[in-house]
Parts: sequence; C-alpha cells; structure tokens
Amino acid sequence: MTAKRYLCVHAHFYQPSREDPKNGDIPLEKGAAPYPNWNEKIYAECYRPNLELGNFEKISFNLGPTLCTWMEKAHSDTLKKIIQSDQRVVELFGVGNAMAQAYHHTILPLALYRDKVTQVRWGIADFEYRFGRKPQGMWLPETAVDLETLSVLAEHGIQFTILSPTQALEKELDVTHPYRVQLKDGRSIVIFFYQGDLSGGISFNPQMTTNADRFIKDYVLPAYSLANTDEERNSLIMLASDGELYGHHQPLRDYFLQRLMNVSCDLNQIIPTFPARWLKDFTVDKEITIREDTSWSCPHGLKRWSDGCACTPGDSAWKKNLREALNKIAEELDRIYFNFLQPDFADPWELRHGYADVFLGKINAEEYINLKANKNLSTEQKKSVILLLQAQFERQRMFASDGWFFEDFDRIEPRNAVAYAAHAVRLTEAASGENVSQKAIEWLVNVKSAISGLRGDTVFRQYY
Repeated sequence: MTAKRYLCVHAHFYQPSREDPKNGDIPLEKGAAPYPNWNEKIYAECYRPNLELGNFEKISFNLGPTLCTWMEKAHSDTLKKIIQSDQRVVELFGVGNAMAQAYHHTILPLALYRDKVTQVRWGIADFEYRFGRKPQGMWLPETAVDLETLSVLAEHGIQFTILSPTQALEKELDVTHPYRVQLKDGRSIVIFFYQGDLSGGISFNPQMTTNADRFIKDYVLPAYSLANTDEERNSLIMLASDGELYGHHQPLRDYFLQRLMNVSCDLNQIIPTFPARWLKDFTVDKEITIREDTSWSCPHGLKRWSDGCACTPGDSAWKKNLREALNKIAEELDRIYFNFLQPDFADPWELRHGYADVFLGKINAEEYINLKANKNLSTEQKKSVILLLQAQFERQRMFASDGWFFEDFDRIEPRNAVAYAAHAVRLTEAASGENVSQKAIEWLVNVKSAISGLRGDTVFRQYY
C-alpha cells in the first residue's frame, strides 16, 4: 500500500457575549469603528468572506454558541448557509466537519463538575438545535483540559477533541496520527494533536501565509518528512488556530485558505480531511496520557485565568481577585438555587442541565417546569423558578474565559463578567428574596484596574 498524506485545518470561530444584561443590546464599541461593535467588524472581515469563498466546506470548524446566538439575530442568512456547508459535507462523506463547543467558553478544568456538565450539555444542545445532528467532536475552550473534563465529554457521547502537542505527557509524540486517552468506567476519547510549529506560525507569522503553494512546499511537506512515523502509514498534519485569523487578524488570509484547500493540496497530492472523516476511515491504535490543567495559550498551566501570569503584561493581581470573587458569588447563588428548588424538583442540577431547551426555544419555560416538577406549582412559584434558571444562565456566562484573557480589568470582557454576576444576584433575589449583593460588593472591592483604577464593586453597582 502507498501511504497517503492528509491535511486538516481547524478553525475555532468564537465571540463572547457582549450584550448588556439589562437590555440585551451590545453597546457601541469605539475600537471597532467604522462598525458599531467587534462582532460586526469581524463578521464583515471574516465570517461572511469565508462563507462566500466556500471555506466552511473544506475545513474542520467549531462555531461558538454565543457567536451563533448573535449571528442568528444579526445575520441569520449567513448562519443558515454556514450550517448548510456542514450538511453538504455530511451528504458527501456521511459525517460532518463541524464540531460543538462548550457553551460559554468556560475554562472547564477550573469549573465544578456540575458546571462542566452544564457547559457540555448546553453546547451539545445548541449544536443539535442548529446543525440538526449529534456532534462527534467538541472544542474545549482554550483547549484547557483535565481528565474530568474529558470524562464528561465521553459520558455525553463526544468521540474526540483537539489539543496542543504540549498537552501530551509523552515526549515522543507523533502528531501525524491521533491518540486515544483511557478514562474511567471503561470509556475513552480520541485526541487529535495539531502540529505546533505550523499552527503557531500561521497564527503569529504573517510571512508564512502570503502564498499557499509556497506554504505547502516550504512548511507542510517537510513536516510529513520529519514525522516519526511508518512510511507505509497514512499521515495527517493538523493545523489549528482561531478562525478569526482568516481575514480579520490577518487580512487576505481567507483567500490563502481557499487556495490552500482547493488548489495547493491537490497540486501536492495532499488530501484535505477533518477529524470525523479520519475516524470513519482509519482506526486509532495508539494511547496517550495528557498533562492535566493545561491549555494552548498559557504555558503556565491555567494561571492566565486564575492567578495571573506573564502571558499578559502589567499587574495581573486583579485576575486572582476576580476569580475568587466570582467563585464566592457562584457558591452563594448555587446554595440559594438548590435550597429553593430541592423541595419541588428531584434534581435541581438536572433541571439546569436541561435548561438549554428553554433558551433555545425548543420548549416553553412553563411547560419545561411542569415536566420536571414533583408536583403542581402555582403561577408565582413558576415565576420564581424561571427567574432562578435565568440567574443560573447569567452565573454561567460570568465565567467566560475572555474575562481573564487580557491584560487589564478595565475592558469590556472582565467588566461584562461582573455585569453578568450582578444580574444573576438581582434575579436570584427577585426569585428567592435572599440578597447577597453586599457580600458580592465586599468580594469585588479588590478587583482593580492598574491603569484606570476602576474597581469590580463599582461595576457591580452599575448593573445591580
């Protein structure tokens, strides 16, 4: 048999929630001018052009649920056509090239087990609602991973995910083939490792991607030759990056991607593929051990989203303080939620896990409560349950990774994290009568911008 060469480009398309929790609108973002906000700017420079060039049919991709929610309202026709791209791939190969994503882009290893389940369940529900099929793969936000997270994926039918090669414990790693990770209860999950040097190059070295034909010749073909693999074995090179790279972060790279997948690969006898198709065509017979509490964008474990680290310049003490404050707020909200609902529901957490059916519009909130409650509830009781579920939605999205990613607290992303926390506290109080706002304010006092002096408690008061 003659070994064949395959190439997969994975694009992680995602935007966080930018909406003001009070009115549901995205405020004017001056940095996005001439567009009203960053979603619209990136849409014009990336999402729409890549669709028009047919790139969504040629690559592996995930479309974050919060991005889908915005696009459904602002550009529904584009979202529909992106989904149709995956459907055409399914018709052609029997499996799709779109992957699901944990719903709010939460750093899952830093989350409680039940929050991991909620994020995965909501991500799967969103994918099934939009793409009309069950997802085989799921993108982990920032590829942040631990064994418990992988177990939650496997428990919910996810077959594979994508990680950085630095997240494997083994030093001798052949990234031209996927590996299997053994989990508890006899389950396992497949890991596709992207090629680190090339993926980093396309992300941060624009000179590498000025010419797709030269990119194949100078970078991709040598990567096959250097791989520690059997000459008779088919080889896969996977490249992974933020999808916004193609046209937004780097202009014209949407055209580079089109040429790469449609012409350059063919000229060099390279077959474009994607993970679900690879698993359909080939077996995975090698095992790997992962390095827990790691990610693709922080070499310090998960400190970028917890204690702060050198990944972002300046004083990052606010990150630890924000994480600790939001964890305490979440603990209080969860306590009230569980105690209030436990008498009337067999499992309040299962009620939350399934809440995606309500906010996706698959079922009316009152009908959902009627199905789950142990007894008939009054109209007022149902209103309180609805408010508590809405509060839990806000409590989930306050942990989106973007709240900690950048260098300073006085940005829209961390401010939104506090805004969503304030909204969650207010909704919980309206439902239960229990007010934890003063505690939240005390916990947020030490969250402070080193540049502007803005404090977390000030933001909280603005939105409470």
